Amino acid sequence: MLLQKGKSCLLLVDVQEKLTPLVMNADGLVATCRWLMRLASELDVPLLVSEHYRKGLGQTIEPLRKLMPGKTDIDKVHFSCYRDPSFIKHWHLLNKKQAVIAGIETHVCVLQTALDLKAAGVDVYVVVDAVSSRQAIDHQYGLERMRAESIQLVTREMVFFEWVEQAGTSAFKALSQAFLKH
Repeated sequence: MLLQKGKSCLLLVDVQEKLTPLVMNADGLVATCRWLMRLASELDVPLLVSEHYRKGLGQTIEPLRKLMPGKTDIDKVHFSCYRDPSFIKHWHLLNKKQAVIAGIETHVCVLQTALDLKAAGVDVYVVVDAVSSRQAIDHQYGLERMRAESIQLVTREMVFFEWVEQAGTSAFKALSQAFLKH
């Protein structure tokens, strides 16, 4: 099933001060998460941000925190966002059917959130170039398990083209200039 911006929510999972520097390709992860957050904002796709045990792991890192609109962050202690009552409340208020997930760690909070959302009937898309873990084997098997569970694995450009839907419009031209420069 194709992503549709009107049915989507971007979920940024636990890209926090004390955890982010420990994951593989942290700079690339942050850059891609930032890119996705800016794209979602341009297309009016809502954003939810989780922070796992904020007291111990800190807040969402600064480059991403300044892109968060208003009060969209959820401080959680469950690994799965979907097991946190605050997240569930925010999720149901948005009334979205598609979750686009970015963040850390692939094999823990991203995986468990994806599995719980899928079990709740949500179409789940994990952005493979916007998730990471501390160890390559955990990242690899987290992605493999999601694939086995029919979680959609996508790239940031797949998200872009599916949310934008068509070329030739002034909106596409402006967005492609802003987001597809290499």
